[in-house]
Amino acid sequence: MSTSHFARRAAAAAAAVVLPVSFGVLAPQSFAAAHADGPFGPGCAALPTSGEGSVDGMADDPVATAASNNPELSTLVSAVKAAGLVDTLNNAENITVFAPTNDAFAKIPKADLDKVLADKEQLTKILTYHVVGEKVDKADLADGSFKTLQGGTLTTYGSGDAFTVNDTAKIICGDVPTSNANVQIIDTVLMPK
Repeated sequence: MSTSHFARRAAAAAAAVVLPVSFGVLAPQSFAAAHADGPFGPGCAALPTSGEGSVDGMADDPVATAASNNPELSTLVSAVKAAGLVDTLNNAENITVFAPTNDAFAKIPKADLDKVLADKEQLTKILTYHVVGEKVDKADLADGSFKTLQGGTLTTYGSGDAFTVNDTAKIICGDVPTSNANVQIIDTVLMPK
């Protein structure tokens, strides 16, 4: 009896040593796998590394709120507010927003941008053209065609971490998650076709 008791204790001790070691070996692989499908692209380095505007911080909030915490998207947020679309975007489910950066808006001549910002109907058309009513992630971007909330269609193509939208905009940081949307940050404002 004492021999079987000793054998059980030896087996338990061996398991206590082997299990943490095996979990330690597996942990980095599972962590990498969990993050392999995360944000991609050269512009992701410009996102804050902590706080509400970081990738982790944005994931907790609905898309319009998440964007308002990201300094790279402040012009977009101002446009969304001017169009009265904050609640529409925050209350939608499983959408994708192709989000132009401040630099994307800066490519538009100031007089033209001011005119669009003052025209709520036109602004709404442009902004809703940037929103797709389904989740679009990296796997969908290689050769994609998506109906927008505005009613038009936008197209994507590319491979690796390099994707283009409508032949004009580059995705500079893709697959940024929010609580209700996937965000593809782009370098050019898209115009409805």
